Amino acid sequence: MKLVHIISFVAIGVASVIGCKSQKEKFEFLTPKSGDKLTLGQQVAVRMQFPDTTIDSIIYSVDGEIVGKKQDTSAWVLDTERIGLGARNLTAKVYQAGKEVIAYSNVTVLPEEPKQYGFEVVNEYSHDTTAFTQGLEFENGYLYESTGSGNNLITSLRKVDLTTGKVIQKKEITGSDAAGQPYFGEGMTIVGDKIIMLTWLNNLGYVFNKGSFEQISTFNYQQSKQGWGLCYDPDGKRLMKTDSSNKIYFLDPTTYQETGSIAVYDSNGPVDAINELEYIDGRVYANVYGKDIIVIINPQTGAVEGQINFVGLYKNPKRAPVDEEMNGIAYDKVGKRLFVTGKQWNRLYEVKILER
Repeated sequence: MKLVHIISFVAIGVASVIGCKSQKEKFEFLTPKSGDKLTLGQQVAVRMQFPDTTIDSIIYSVDGEIVGKKQDTSAWVLDTERIGLGARNLTAKVYQAGKEVIAYSNVTVLPEEPKQYGFEVVNEYSHDTTAFTQGLEFENGYLYESTGSGNNLITSLRKVDLTTGKVIQKKEITGSDAAGQPYFGEGMTIVGDKIIMLTWLNNLGYVFNKGSFEQISTFNYQQSKQGWGLCYDPDGKRLMKTDSSNKIYFLDPTTYQETGSIAVYDSNGPVDAINELEYIDGRVYANVYGKDIIVIINPQTGAVEGQINFVGLYKNPKRAPVDEEMNGIAYDKVGKRLFVTGKQWNRLYEVKILER
């Protein structure tokens, strides 16, 4: 009986040793662990569990791109600013005695919580309720507005007197494309003497003469298949376009070809349904479809750095829950005035932003 107990004890002990040895020999990430959320700008110590501290080299990669190499087992520092926002796959390959062993991890890089802002109404102006507002600009004392054909309205490009709300010039766009899809106007912006205007599902952008509204040319979309918001970045000399996702696409302002994109995130994750855009002092101000907010985006990183809460701005008791969403941002660069409105709203507002 004693012999049986002794044998059992020895067997358990051997199994424990084998289990510890097996665990020890596993090559894996200790930090960061899979699923960890990191903050943009954070310097993260990447530590590995090695089966043997004698190694030839170790190579670190993010989404398949090599970002670091070492020849010892000390921690390697991951710069989140370098890898950018979003979900990232981490890979470590260790080489020892001619053999390769691979370990995997995944993290999500997010920005810090955005600053919160409120608003103060400075002025109110009349706004045409037949305007299904999709794009808005202010230049030389006038508003320029692009509208869609929601609620059986007509897609149009307009020049509007700010103080009266009167439409003083208008070009209507009717009909359908070759696939039978009706033309539905979306965001627009001004570049020099041209107005660039998007359509929603027609995979088509228009270029108009700013003075006459005569059509100069058209262009097709590439990776971004829908047209939502549009603005012009005079600093980077590029157009910025949205397509219902959390991406902002960069376009050449002359050829209208896409040159790249960036994904937009706040501290909770991706920000989808980015709509109308306005470029103001190095940042992109964007409506978010279905919400009475404007987010302030750093176009270099995609980080939402601020959020303006406009709940309570439009007090029309007859406002419909659908097709009367807040949409339309214009900025007077000379007078430093910010204007906002919405689809079929009867008011357009000059607002002052207040930090909370």
